[in-house]
Amino acid sequence: MLRMLLLLCCCCLLLSCAPPAPESNSQLAEIYQRNSLRVGILHGPTSYYIGVDGPTGFEYELAKALADRLGVELSLAPSFDLEELQEKLAAGQVDFIAGGLTLTPSRTERFRAAPAYRWINEVLVFRQGNSWPRQLADLNEPIIVMAHSSHAESLAALQNEEQSIEFREDPELDADEILQKVVEGSIAYTLTDSNQLAVNRRLFPQLSIAFTVNENLPVGWLLQKNQDDSLYSVLIEYFGHVYQNGDLVTLEDRYFGHIEQFDYVDTLRFIQSIEKTLPKYKDWFIEYAGELDWRLLAALSYQESHWNPKARSPTGVRGLMMLTLPTAKQMGVHSRIDPEESIDGGSRYLQLLLRRIPERIPMPDRLWFALAAYNIGWGHVEDARRLTQRDGADPDKWLEVKQRLPLLRKKSVYQHTRFGFARGDEAAMYVENIRRYYDTLVGVDERQQLEDRLELQRQKLVEQLAEPATAEQLAEPEVITPPL
Repeated sequence: MLRMLLLLCCCCLLLSCAPPAPESNSQLAEIYQRNSLRVGILHGPTSYYIGVDGPTGFEYELAKALADRLGVELSLAPSFDLEELQEKLAAGQVDFIAGGLTLTPSRTERFRAAPAYRWINEVLVFRQGNSWPRQLADLNEPIIVMAHSSHAESLAALQNEEQSIEFREDPELDADEILQKVVEGSIAYTLTDSNQLAVNRRLFPQLSIAFTVNENLPVGWLLQKNQDDSLYSVLIEYFGHVYQNGDLVTLEDRYFGHIEQFDYVDTLRFIQSIEKTLPKYKDWFIEYAGELDWRLLAALSYQESHWNPKARSPTGVRGLMMLTLPTAKQMGVHSRIDPEESIDGGSRYLQLLLRRIPERIPMPDRLWFALAAYNIGWGHVEDARRLTQRDGADPDKWLEVKQRLPLLRKKSVYQHTRFGFARGDEAAMYVENIRRYYDTLVGVDERQQLEDRLELQRQKLVEQLAEPATAEQLAEPEVITPPL
């Protein structure tokens, strides 16, 4: 935290300035001349991937915001291989590389590190239910890590101190695949980053932390190491800017904020419900989703009722979407315990709330506000937004408003609000739970789609091999006599 504060103090001195004017032969001048920022970016769920709406990911959004700030196009060179990206950087084929890269000694010796923007822990991971190692000396099998990774470098350094450490670099698997192998049982241990583990636990709750190996490791982008400071100066100014205006914290919350709290039992139960219960209602979620992602609607329903069509709360809300009587009447729902009617009514009500939210609020924050309103009503959400504005924070940012929602429980606060008391803390947790369920459901659904495509390809191949050969295929091949 102290390092971050020192960095902020240095960066804020530059905030009043626009990006520095480039010299004619500088790297920055070349970027403006070609009108593109070339970024080597690592594929992965914590950095860059192709989502439903196109490219997305924490590192992608950071790089895109920088390109927009410079007024140039973002040109990506994505790769699954970090070593390949490093070679491209060394050859000058990209301006910098991004991918949640730990700034290890070997990397900073070879390349120039941009200002660190995150700090992570390296944790040893094993499968839940296996013997829990408490220290490195307890390991009875080698630690498997990705080749050329920061984890391999960390383990090599530890090996110099602890001769008993045994590890192996796998050149074929990436970090996510190794974690999956841990779940399957073919790999006993791996070393991974804390944020990478948090993302993967949404799909594989059996992943457990044995112990932390290294703490507070800086993460940043890598540039060529030379005398040209033009791009480096821009990055100092840029990260100072996103620290000060809150964009970086907002981005971190969007991708990682809702997955920091992990519940093994709840996540495992949810995945089991996806397999056993969701198929009964999936077609209706798809049919009535409207402008929403059906998986978000399903995640909302699970948070409300655990997909129990006869669910009932002490306050009288009922059904899959837990509608109140006034809401059901407003949406034309005759029977709240009819699953199809409930899904239809709940979806239309959520879309109605979305339309009530000011259009200036961008997605996905508009969606989080709508979910909070589904839980406690838009009036109470507006009260929390007014409290946020009173504190000098941005009332259009979910990250800011969710911190004020719990204040609606306090008499000293709610007696001065328009709509009075509300369980705002529960609404904030309600939204974060739905976000976690949604992420997990998207991961499970995309994996199932991939398996279905592979199975379809396999069936087509089997059919092709089973087809009888044509007369032409059975004919003797033509013999071509080479010239003498």
